[in-house]
Amino acid sequence: MRLARAVRERGEPLQTFVTETVDWPDTAPALREQVRTLVAEHGESDPVRRANSWTKADPAFSRKLGEAGLLGMTWPTEYGGHERSQLERYVVIEELLAAGAPVGAHWIADRQSAPLLLRLGNEELKRRWVPAIARGEAYACIGLSEPGSGSDLASVRTSARRDGNEWVIEGQKVWTTGAHVSHFMIALVRSEAGSERQAGLSQFVIPMDAPGVSVRPIVDLTGAHEFNEVFFENVRLPASALLGVEGEGWKQATAELSLERSGPERYLSSMVLFLELVRHAGAKDDPALAQLVGRLAAEAWTLRLMSASVAAKLARGEDPALEATIVKDLGNSYEQAIPQLVQAAVDFGDAEAEVLHAVCFYLLQVSPSFSLRGGTREIIKGIIARGLGLR
Repeated sequence: MRLARAVRERGEPLQTFVTETVDWPDTAPALREQVRTLVAEHGESDPVRRANSWTKADPAFSRKLGEAGLLGMTWPTEYGGHERSQLERYVVIEELLAAGAPVGAHWIADRQSAPLLLRLGNEELKRRWVPAIARGEAYACIGLSEPGSGSDLASVRTSARRDGNEWVIEGQKVWTTGAHVSHFMIALVRSEAGSERQAGLSQFVIPMDAPGVSVRPIVDLTGAHEFNEVFFENVRLPASALLGVEGEGWKQATAELSLERSGPERYLSSMVLFLELVRHAGAKDDPALAQLVGRLAAEAWTLRLMSASVAAKLARGEDPALEATIVKDLGNSYEQAIPQLVQAAVDFGDAEAEVLHAVCFYLLQVSPSFSLRGGTREIIKGIIARGLGLR
């Protein structure tokens, strides 16, 4: 009831977000066909590998996308970009995710690290990293979570201290997605000794091959290696490694998280399973399965409109941080629910359901993590509540 009342009181901006019609660019059909051709040529046929695809790293495929001009799409040509619109980029990533393409290698770098470097980085950092990301040759990870801190990002203990013209990094990050394939990390660390909570934090760009950086794998229930622990022992960085303004790391990192939460990956991680369900239901005369397909399709279409409207706001230069957070929360609930709903509705003793079973079993194991990426559900709901004036 409080949420409904807040939405009514918030008025037209939030209502417009929910109902806004997206004006897709004229180039959308050609872009969709280009992506579909690239994915087909790559030839990934295993539906399990195509599920939750934005965590699957394939550097060769990332380089193909770079060669085709499908990375760094909105960035300045001066830094290897292509100066296309946010909605054109949205079309490309939507097609990649719906097809289950292995985009995990470049995903974080293209989605948020390069835009952050372009906005806040000095010229040395921009020249070193951004063009290589646009070519699909440089990948990034984000150093936020730490042992014992859970979702309390402000409890950062990894430190940076000055030593002449250098910074010395000491500490540890955990649950770092893709650190084992990344070329650099953007890390949030405590740069002011004795500071607490959000004060005294800064961001640094840390090459993953710098002396003193080590990565240890965290293997999940499926045997996959997506997460990592990263250790910093006397890691020396030049002064130019500081990203943005010293002491402004909290504000910078939270702005970066808005980029992380705004894309269609927040509801498409289980889309391969939904498509397998559609194929399976099409061969059955089962009203319950047909009803489930209709329900999931309607919810996906609504989430798509909401997610695309966030991209439209970004294209207009607006800051849809609240809207992006709402999409993440609703999208995570949707993509986590699909495996459970399929498991309850399908007879996996049916030989014709073998592929559906394999994809569902995989996603049942990994889907609990979907609501952890980019902020836990509790944190996200707190952000939404503040945005709606509830706290």
